[in-house]
Amino acid sequence: MRALQAAAPWGADNLKVAEVADPTPGPGQVLVRMKAVSLNYRDLLMINGMYGRGSTNTDDVITPFSDGCGIVEAVGPGVTRAAVGDRVASLFFQAWNSGRPTLEKLSSALGFPIPGAGRELAVFSQDGVSKVPDFLTDQQVATLPCAALTAWRGLFEDARLEPGDTVVLQGTGGVSIFGLQFAKAAGYRTVITSSSDEKLARAKALGANHLINYRTTPEWGRAVREIVPDGADFIMEVGGGGTIQQSLRAIRIGGHIAIIGVVAGAGDINPAVLIGNSARLQGVSVGSREMFEAMCRSIELHRISPVVDKVFPWTEARAAFAAMAGGEHFGKIVLEF
Repeated sequence: MRALQAAAPWGADNLKVAEVADPTPGPGQVLVRMKAVSLNYRDLLMINGMYGRGSTNTDDVITPFSDGCGIVEAVGPGVTRAAVGDRVASLFFQAWNSGRPTLEKLSSALGFPIPGAGRELAVFSQDGVSKVPDFLTDQQVATLPCAALTAWRGLFEDARLEPGDTVVLQGTGGVSIFGLQFAKAAGYRTVITSSSDEKLARAKALGANHLINYRTTPEWGRAVREIVPDGADFIMEVGGGGTIQQSLRAIRIGGHIAIIGVVAGAGDINPAVLIGNSARLQGVSVGSREMFEAMCRSIELHRISPVVDKVFPWTEARAAFAAMAGGEHFGKIVLEF
């Protein structure tokens, strides 16, 4: 079979398709023929040698991608959660079934240290896959394990929101667009930011209540306060150092800021600001299988269709990463097998 591999010297230009031996499922494992995988910003960092590792002068060989959809081709002894022919999603964490996160659970992420879903045939733990809604396409299923679950956990597992509350979603990448779709289904008022009026128009078509172009309105925290004078109840923070100060200006007293990314770089936070407004900042590291299955039930109930913006053949992963690095996408980028 063939698999995508990245190694030193890192970078998308060195991502290659390699011939490797077909895997065989062992006890408690399933063999899945992959149909699609989706890109996350984490994958871009990973193939550039900048995620969860020390020096890039290592001998590590990475098969990227945590997020995939495939069909079970074979099962090992003792498997009860899946059967041959089942369509499943690979789960971001292979060993976080439920409960609170622990170091052991968070050390079971696909891509690194565990080989990811970017291969024609993949072996996963039976605990690391889950059945998915029938009405979704393979491409749409592949967007769920990281981006969708991150948005779900931030909105519904960690925050305490009520219908009518105001949520701010930064940008129009995968997590924020899922956040918009979930928030609309839950009856929240949504504010979305972007540097592109075209992308804002697309967000409005998905149900966004308020739009802010942060390029023309760099003090977007004030713009949020014009919409909701007491401040937003929830902010999905994806920028990090480049946006956190605006988030702190926009959040209400006692509000919740979910930290899910640092695409605009790291930065300093003044603790006095948090004391002054009693805001809560919480890092979000995707979620458990139990959370994933709850999310899928809601997706099924509300018929939420993930937004797949660009699709590439899986052997053209370099072009897909170039599109991600250029910020060309609205929603998700998918590779198809």
